[in-house]
Amino acid sequence: MEKLPFERPVIKKLKAGMPGKFGMKTGVAPVTHIDQVAVSDLIAEHGSPLFVISENTLRRTFREAKRAFETRYPKVRFAWSYKTNYLNAVCNVFHQEGSWAEVVSGFEYEKALALGVEGQHIIFNGPDKSYDDLIRAIENRSLIHIDHFDEMYMLHEISVKTGSKPRVAIRVNMDTGVYPMWDRFGFNYENGEAWDAINRIMTSGKLELTGLHTHIGTYMLSADAYRIAASKLAELAEGLVRRYGKTIDYIDIGGGFASKNTLKGAYYAGTDTAPDFDDYAEAISSAIVNSQISPDNMPLLILETGRALVDDAGYLLGTVIANKRLSDGRRATILDTGVNLLFTSFWYEHQINPAQPVSDHTEETTIYGPLCMNIDVIREASVMPLLKKGDNVVISRIGAYNMTQWMQFITTRPRVVMIDAENKIHVIREKEKLETINSLERVPEHLKKFKL
Repeated sequence: MEKLPFERPVIKKLKAGMPGKFGMKTGVAPVTHIDQVAVSDLIAEHGSPLFVISENTLRRTFREAKRAFETRYPKVRFAWSYKTNYLNAVCNVFHQEGSWAEVVSGFEYEKALALGVEGQHIIFNGPDKSYDDLIRAIENRSLIHIDHFDEMYMLHEISVKTGSKPRVAIRVNMDTGVYPMWDRFGFNYENGEAWDAINRIMTSGKLELTGLHTHIGTYMLSADAYRIAASKLAELAEGLVRRYGKTIDYIDIGGGFASKNTLKGAYYAGTDTAPDFDDYAEAISSAIVNSQISPDNMPLLILETGRALVDDAGYLLGTVIANKRLSDGRRATILDTGVNLLFTSFWYEHQINPAQPVSDHTEETTIYGPLCMNIDVIREASVMPLLKKGDNVVISRIGAYNMTQWMQFITTRPRVVMIDAENKIHVIREKEKLETINSLERVPEHLKKFKL
């Protein structure tokens, strides 16, 4: 008879409610299917770990956000944030839904053009735009959001040399009552720097000021902060009309909307605390329509939200490698998915569910990844069922940033699949191989041979 593994007994405090014969039900519900596709089938066909993206969820979430804003404001345009997830299939879902492209590097700009986005529908943000980047953006009539004076001077120089008139906006940072304040990017509103930038553009005559932009932070749990930001941009727009008779085409309120993930250290779950799209839309649209901007010249409202649109659509499937006891007696479970694939585990308490029916018995467990690094911790403490080696898990709400910030570290990056509206599975990024990595390397002739 096989000897059963020993599991130390655990005493649990029962919460209020009606217990059954054996106390309160404490089980963790399994996630066995994603969009009606069995997790076991996905892993069997595509391996573990595996990224899965739900096209249905992408489209449903986008349409929910679009409805929230279009029912409150007359002119709305979303611009997909490439840095959030720039896999081609993901970008094209949003472009099919009508989103422009918002990019922050020459690489992302090229990616948008290659996907077929017209230059005039690309917003170019970020502090690092090279001379050549700006030339290309100007030639394509893209919207260039100026981040600092040195960039403004470079654009002025290009304008003089080429006789072109670049379409620009300025990025404005400001105090919205949320701290620490994001003042690294753009021109400050409170100290007059934003007006300094505007005056230089308007008096030079070399640049076409088309809009005003801000991005006040990330994972913003205060919709009111956006009301303040939109109000301040509206005040700048009103000042432009008064001083120069200039009406801007658009106000870009940026992104930063919170997803339903739970931040580390948060007392309540993100599903209970994060504002929804209606909250953000109400705050932003009210600020603009109630400003002194003429109703006949209401600017286009541009939104660059990324995280809140894609997080819920992403899943990371993994497999249990081993279980062990730490020196203090705590239970630890090791998965084949580490922080190299799940960068956001550094600030989120990601939801982790078993992918098959398991016992109702649970225990506080530390979830580790497979890397030989002490920082490879997916969850410091999570109430989990007693998973066995070979069991599968589903980590939810991982669609934002993990497929752009992932690292080829210690091991290669896995395959990414998308489940379409008819529950068909499409490989949208292949698993890396040794050849993938070696193809980029070059070994000098004198280092090619060795003898041990």
